[in-house]
Amino acid sequence: MDYYVNCNITFYSYTSDPDLPLCVEQTVLVWLPLGFLWLCAPWHLAMLFRKKAQRRKISKLYMCKQIVVGLLFLTSIAGLALTLGEDYGPQSATSFKNPPVLYTNPVLFAVSWLLVMLCQESVRRKEKTFDSGSLFMFWLLLVLCGVFPFQTLLREALQIPDLPRFCLFYIAFGLQVIGLILSAFSFCIWTSELMLICHLLFSPSMVFHGYKRPLVQDDMWELNEEDSTRHICQKFESIMNTELGKARRRLQMKQSRKKAKQKSDPHLNGLSKGVSHDVLVMEKKDKTEYPKSWLIPTILKSCKWILIESAFLKLLQDVLSFISPQLLKLMISFTQDSTIFLWKGYMYAVLLMLVAFLQSIFLQQYFQLCFVLGVKVRIAIMAAVYKKALVMSNDARQQSTVGETVNLMSADAQRFNDVTNFIHLLWSCPVQIVLSIVFLWNELGPSVLAGLGVMVLMVPINGLLATKSRDFQMQNMKFKDKRLKIMNEILSGIKILKLFAWEPSFKSQIQEIREEELKVMRKFAYLSSHYMLAAFDNTHCSPTLHKCPDNVLDAQKAFTSISLFNILRFPLAMLPMLIASMVQTTVSKKRLEKFLGGEDLDDSAVHRDSSSAVSISEGSFSWGKDADPVLKNVSLEVKPGQLVAVVGAVGSGKSSLLSVLLGEMHNIKGHINVKGSVAYVPQQAWIQNATLKANILFGSQLEETRYQNVLDACALRPDLELLAGGDETEIGEKGINLSGGQKQRVSLARAAYSSADTYLFDDPLSAVDSHVGKHLFEHVIGPKGLLKDRTRILVTHGIGFLPHVDEIVVLVDGVVSEVGSYNKLRASGGAFAEFLSTYAKEEAKKTLDDEASDTEDITLIPEVHDPQADCPPEDVVTVTLKRQNSLGILFLSSRISKKSSIRTIKASEETKKGQRLIEKETMETGNVKFSVYLQYLRSMGWCLSFLAFLMYFIQNLAFIGSNLWLSEWTNDAETYFNTTYPVSVRDTRVGVFGALGVAQGVFIFLGAMVLAEGAVSASRILHSSLLSNVLRAPMLFFDTTPSGRVVNRFAKDMFTVDEMIPMSFRSWILCLLGVLGTLFVICLATPLFTALVVPLAVVYYFVQRFYVATSRQLRRLDSVSRSPIYSHFGETVSGLSVIRAYGHQERFLKHNEVTIDENLKTVYPWIVSNRWLAIRLESLGNFVVFFSALFAVLSRGSLDSGLVGLSISYALNVTQTLNWLVRMTSELETNIVAVERVSEYCEIENEAPWVMEKRPPQGWPDAGRLRFDQYKVRYRPELDLVLHGITCDIESAEKIGIVGRTGAGKSSLTNCLFRIIEAAEGGIFVDGVDIATIGLHDLRSRLTIIPQDPVLFSGTLRMNLDPFEKFSDEDIWRALELSHLKEFASSLSDGLQHEVSEGGENLSVGQRQLLCLARALLRKSRILILDEATAAVDLETDDLIQKTIRQEFSHCTVLTIAHRLNTILDSSRIMVLDAGRIVEFDTPSALFEKQGHFYSMAKDAGIVSVDSTVL
Repeated sequence: MDYYVNCNITFYSYTSDPDLPLCVEQTVLVWLPLGFLWLCAPWHLAMLFRKKAQRRKISKLYMCKQIVVGLLFLTSIAGLALTLGEDYGPQSATSFKNPPVLYTNPVLFAVSWLLVMLCQESVRRKEKTFDSGSLFMFWLLLVLCGVFPFQTLLREALQIPDLPRFCLFYIAFGLQVIGLILSAFSFCIWTSELMLICHLLFSPSMVFHGYKRPLVQDDMWELNEEDSTRHICQKFESIMNTELGKARRRLQMKQSRKKAKQKSDPHLNGLSKGVSHDVLVMEKKDKTEYPKSWLIPTILKSCKWILIESAFLKLLQDVLSFISPQLLKLMISFTQDSTIFLWKGYMYAVLLMLVAFLQSIFLQQYFQLCFVLGVKVRIAIMAAVYKKALVMSNDARQQSTVGETVNLMSADAQRFNDVTNFIHLLWSCPVQIVLSIVFLWNELGPSVLAGLGVMVLMVPINGLLATKSRDFQMQNMKFKDKRLKIMNEILSGIKILKLFAWEPSFKSQIQEIREEELKVMRKFAYLSSHYMLAAFDNTHCSPTLHKCPDNVLDAQKAFTSISLFNILRFPLAMLPMLIASMVQTTVSKKRLEKFLGGEDLDDSAVHRDSSSAVSISEGSFSWGKDADPVLKNVSLEVKPGQLVAVVGAVGSGKSSLLSVLLGEMHNIKGHINVKGSVAYVPQQAWIQNATLKANILFGSQLEETRYQNVLDACALRPDLELLAGGDETEIGEKGINLSGGQKQRVSLARAAYSSADTYLFDDPLSAVDSHVGKHLFEHVIGPKGLLKDRTRILVTHGIGFLPHVDEIVVLVDGVVSEVGSYNKLRASGGAFAEFLSTYAKEEAKKTLDDEASDTEDITLIPEVHDPQADCPPEDVVTVTLKRQNSLGILFLSSRISKKSSIRTIKASEETKKGQRLIEKETMETGNVKFSVYLQYLRSMGWCLSFLAFLMYFIQNLAFIGSNLWLSEWTNDAETYFNTTYPVSVRDTRVGVFGALGVAQGVFIFLGAMVLAEGAVSASRILHSSLLSNVLRAPMLFFDTTPSGRVVNRFAKDMFTVDEMIPMSFRSWILCLLGVLGTLFVICLATPLFTALVVPLAVVYYFVQRFYVATSRQLRRLDSVSRSPIYSHFGETVSGLSVIRAYGHQERFLKHNEVTIDENLKTVYPWIVSNRWLAIRLESLGNFVVFFSALFAVLSRGSLDSGLVGLSISYALNVTQTLNWLVRMTSELETNIVAVERVSEYCEIENEAPWVMEKRPPQGWPDAGRLRFDQYKVRYRPELDLVLHGITCDIESAEKIGIVGRTGAGKSSLTNCLFRIIEAAEGGIFVDGVDIATIGLHDLRSRLTIIPQDPVLFSGTLRMNLDPFEKFSDEDIWRALELSHLKEFASSLSDGLQHEVSEGGENLSVGQRQLLCLARALLRKSRILILDEATAAVDLETDDLIQKTIRQEFSHCTVLTIAHRLNTILDSSRIMVLDAGRIVEFDTPSALFEKQGHFYSMAKDAGIVSVDSTVL
């Protein structure tokens, strides 16, 4: 018992058998955990005695924990009883009493166990909590502090048996270990982030599942609330609004100071110096001011606690990393000095392993936090961009295209994700460098200043390189945006490109931009190579200049220095990459701040008073703050329940008036009021990728009766009977599997079902056949229709509807010219009367007063399998947003051709054959094929690939050589011990070492340069192949593939190929060569280590196989689940005005959150799978360190200190290098999936060759004769025929009108003529040549079509007319004159070089249709097809087009598909199609006499003879 008193010495380090004194074990080690518990207990007790503490069900886990504590309480009581018995029992010795500590400790433990029981009860009552961190730490401390008494009592038991106290301690210790395990288990359940790690550490079910079979989306875990998109965004948004508000106030103050300065000094005005106004306007456009410097503070504040926690962990890991070299130094001194006790060697070995394990735990927890933080930042930015797109004003929308916005969500958000992962390296790298230099100073003295000097010199150079890098990155993003913008346009207007055979022109445009992009990429890669050169040269300056005569390198200095240099290599290698990443992120920050800082739409522009249904008082409106007013001094009053028609010429402002009522335009002055809710039907229907029913319900609850009434009123019942899935049929992208009329009827049904107070119709009846238009007006819009009691405003060109409206508003040049009833305005003799007299002719009276019984004869045959690859529906605002760029252009709202992406929806197994149009995106499973790697290397070029590997191999040889040379250098300390160190030997050592260092830098630089060249080559070849194959794909591919998937290949996947794969490839090569070199050196130094290397390699291989299988599939799932995010975004942008009008922004925001959450379910497990890998690999590596140190201790007598140092320093290095090798292998494999996905689209089946060996004669077709011979066709192999054996002959210069009800096969016929779809049987002969035997471009370039949708592309006016530059300017001006556009084109400042904006937004729909006419006039081909070319234009434009066609194409064969039957009454013959067959084919007069199908259609349209029409 003397041990209890002997507390003078805390540790017996002077013996060969060290131990702590019993006094310390029984006091300090007992009171430390108990003190911690007592400090934390009050907080738990306060929770327990709170009045309204919630009671929860008692769990089995809770019961187990309380029983364990109860048993521990009994052991403490037993311990007290034992001491009392020994001191005061019958057999007690009176001379000796137990020390007081044996009384106090059991009492303290007894009270503490009661406290623990109360604390556990407190935790149980707390909601969603299973255990607390303080209790877990208490158990951990208790067990750790019990280790010393554990071994002390064990030793005592072998010498002086004290059986009762021995038993009590081990029972108590066992129970404490059980308590720790129970606490750890429940603590892991409680902590959300640790929950994932525990899953993978202790029950890695997902990893095993991923290894056994490819993972699918259903295998993913559900998200925790705090990890969901909604939770992340709410927090981010609240902080963002505050910071953005501050930034806006700063901007306002800056602008006000600038204005004040300009007023005080008029000479600051550029005009006074003779600067042209145009230059000033351009400067203003380029330097748009916007709120700045708010995004980074927002991110930092929203994530501050994660940042602080991860920073603390990173600091601990950094500090621990410098302990290993010091332990190595002690280990070397141990091997050199045989007098040091053996236990110290074992202690150093254990400490090396312990430090390594703590490093691993801190590092992996740090990585976990940082990667989760990166994902949260990306998600917050993506959601913020989406929300901003929903609410941004028109001024802000003019600043960015859809392609640019998609780039913000994909590339820019991803950049923030990547840089956030390593954000702490900004301070950690300098800290590591400083600490390395401090420790190296201790080892090498002043010579370390050489390396420091080089680093200081590199700072301004790196600064210059960073500035250049930023410039290159900004250029790169501009080229990316431009390329994606054109790609979006190509995908939207792909049918037009194919019909005109314009693919080569657009392909060359894209490739020119791509070449510029690749030039910038190459420059950026070269700059990155300079960074690497600087990093690798720095580490060799200090040893090289270690020239002092006294400074003879010994083993301790050398290998401690090597370990420190290995630590120094990481921050020096990471800093360049970090700088490059920060540069890229700075560019992204500016782009995001500009977009997110734009102004929002003014919600208060439209008042919601109940005083009148619709009213505008003295209002003037424009499309932007600085734009000229489009509507001037408009006053309008609409009473509840009225039907008001708005009429006017092209560009008079009819659609703009509806936009005013929707609150989409800038209010210069005036008051707008709209009572109640609004339903809006745009001119071109916006259809979502959802079922037909979902499109109609549009988020509303299903009321069966109302739903059925709407289907009947909108004439959708016959369509449902023929659709494969009825109203559950999925509607494809852009409504691809519906005809134009069906899309418009669905859009109208959506409005009718919504039961709104006010309805706004933007000319919805122009896209449907006349008899269908009559039905819709009567049953939905008109005075007896479904909406007869609601307020309705109808923009229309159909004069026949006007007598049935309550009031007519006439617009002329943006001014309300007249308002009144039909008869009143007609009698007034004003603008309306003039309008009628021009277009109505004699039969204007004959209107919808015709018997309503005609509607009974209407048979609507859905054109289910006759897809119209129309331009996507677009909202009215986007159409007219950028028209202000054209001076003096009148505008008419319409749709534009832009990408409208769709969501991929899971297909049900019961889906009928042919019902599903859009198939689920295919995804490769299992290992990435080796051929994919070979394909990438082949694209790089075999020579460049080999050369890059060779450069890195030589660099690695130089690295190994320098370390071996350094180890040899250490022998000089023994060779020249107590003698003068020869200068020649020193100079040789320094010279060789320095040369090897320079060689490393040079070869790493050359390797990076060669690899950059190869990466650029691979990017060029893969992109070119992808582009060529996509452009050669048949229309069927575009009809059945959402454009979101195609864009994803050109955006995200090409971004991976351009930037991620080269980095992964370089890192992989460096890691592979590093591992091989390290193993070679270790085996050379200690052959005994070879025995461990082989099993280690086997274990590493199996761990990697396990991990890669799961990680790769999670990456694939991530790629697939990302497409719907961008698709949904594209769909939202295209229907923005509809979504805003119905007030469904919140619903779309929620859907966006759900889509992102699906993606997150794959991202979080991928992050945790990385931690799963790292913990296992680093644990194995830590054991390698332990065993290499253990071998050194055991072989102290036989190994010299140099070999010990070399072995352990490389063992410390091999852990990290092998870890990085496995990770880089995985990263390369997951990134190479992008090449796999690009290859998938490089191998899609192409349409027929563009040019074949057999070419038609020059000037073909010279006559223009057409012959169809038993022609049959189907759209897809599994579908039914859409044309059933068409046989007819069309003579030269005949004018053929083609009519038929919806779905008859009219458009299919034109598609067949251009071989958009190929024949199933039969053939088509043009001037005796079978069109199936010649190349597609030879065919399509000799035919001309004026399509239904006037699709234009961004570029010059000339490019839109003549992309191949075949015609002279004189030819183009003549074509413009004949198409009535010469006056307009002449008024433009740039003339033919006038820039047409994306989708032709800055032209009216009439002007666009006339440009399409000009295209046809330029071609001068003998066969012209008009595919319902005037269906969506007003009568004035229609009249111009018809007049020009009659004059200029009189010698040509003309096929006209028309909704307006009056336009084809002067045809030579009329072909009537029904269900894919010709039912009538004769002259118009003969068909009227026959009184068959054509007569019935004409009667529905109000036409009774060839000479009389109603327009």
